[in-house]
Amino acid sequence: MDNQDILERIKALVAEEHELREGPGQPGDAKAGAPDVLRLQQLEEQLDQCWDLLRQRRAKRDYGENPDEAEVRPVSEVEGYQS
Repeated sequence: MDNQDILERIKALVAEEHELREGPGQPGDAKAGAPDVLRLQQLEEQLDQCWDLLRQRRAKRDYGENPDEAEVRPVSEVEGYQS
């Protein structure tokens, strides 16, 4: 997976996230169902993984390493990062 593939995946995930957030049953509303809230959480986790992979690839390239050696890290690791 190259940078363009990752960016396309990010765009698709963001589009789905916006669709869920703007559709009926906003998170936090009485109308929001558990599947919507769960899917939003999954989308956020997948987005974090994609951004992390993209940053890894760019860092490897910047330091003369092969960006194709970057790997998707587990959600537990990516979600544990401090801002």
